[in-house]
Amino acid sequence: MSRWHPHVTVATVVERAGRFLMVEESPRGSQTTLFNQPAGHLEPGERIQEAALRELREETAWQVGITDYLGLYVYRTPSGETFHSHGFFGMALAHLGNALDPAVVAVHWLTLEEVEELERQGRMRSPLVLKRIRDALAERFYPMDVVHER
Repeated sequence: MSRWHPHVTVATVVERAGRFLMVEESPRGSQTTLFNQPAGHLEPGERIQEAALRELREETAWQVGITDYLGLYVYRTPSGETFHSHGFFGMALAHLGNALDPAVVAVHWLTLEEVEELERQGRMRSPLVLKRIRDALAERFYPMDVVHER
């Protein structure tokens, strides 16, 4: 009997002056780029918030202060994979200038309308991207101490 292993991921909504920090990625084997929040997989031995901060640095070259937890988002792909994605909200503090992850084509600050248009075009990496933004705009925040890690 095989065990079920969901993918554990992190994603952070960062808003500044009505725009959201987004990464444009080039998926393998596709000519069309997709958009996502700075996000990625939890590494072995890594804490969830540390993973979110690492992904922000690697994918956007921004230092961000994470202020709130948006919650656990569960997504099942059409192919049957399950993702447990921890959503965070944060504030941009400083641009670091480091090299970006090779999968990132560009970093953008997009308005909600621009993100919604990309969603209509089918250019979001996941349906969770816009959901997290809408939850952040609705201030559906949880204190950071709801995540218990030892």
